[in-house]
Amino acid sequence: MTRRDGNGATGIDPQQLWLSTGRPGRGRKPTFSREAITAAAVALADAEGLEAVTMRKVASEVGAGVMSLYSYAPDKETLLELMVDHVSGELPVTDPLTGDWRTDLKAIGHLQRALMLRHPWLPAALSTRRTLGPNTLAFLERALAALRPTGLDGTTKLEIFSQLTGFVTGHVGYEIAQSAAAGQPDRTAAEARYLATVAADGHHPELAEALAAPGRPMAPEATFTRFLDRLIDGLDASR
Repeated sequence: MTRRDGNGATGIDPQQLWLSTGRPGRGRKPTFSREAITAAAVALADAEGLEAVTMRKVASEVGAGVMSLYSYAPDKETLLELMVDHVSGELPVTDPLTGDWRTDLKAIGHLQRALMLRHPWLPAALSTRRTLGPNTLAFLERALAALRPTGLDGTTKLEIFSQLTGFVTGHVGYEIAQSAAAGQPDRTAAEARYLATVAADGHHPELAEALAAPGRPMAPEATFTRFLDRLIDGLDASR
């Protein structure tokens, strides 16, 4: 499932990973499957974070010897590919589209956010380039169908989906960090005092004006919706 290029660097071979049977070709039929291994890894990451996912711990969860797992996932990088596509299977891909591409794209953004909040390790896992497994491809297909009314060329539609996914990934990562910081009230209060002091020093008039402006709803859902609306409403469908 991994390959080595001419410079000696390793990487995932997507054809071998996604188009193979996912089972060892020889020996006795195993008592576990690639699906079971992946589900166990996802459960570990959900409960304890991505750093808790090791081949040894996953093997223990499925009741297998660690060496037997390498036929399914030769390294953690491959396991992460499997995990990302596994949870992507939670994204609905058959609900009818409205035909209004902006409305449909916003709905896709909200679905991505909900998925990442259910699996807080996902933004970090997506921070490096991933292959497109079958579940990921199905959701990509839906996004491209949502963009069909724009009449844009294929490359531009792919870029828009990538831009949307990048925005959601970054925003949810920030949400998760802010939620963690909320559990540290002393730190939050110190940051607020610092900004107030800086804004009052006379050297940052724009910041002072911005901080003095009436506040907006700070609920995570409302904030995300506001940012998402700005992003998608600002897209130019003419190019």
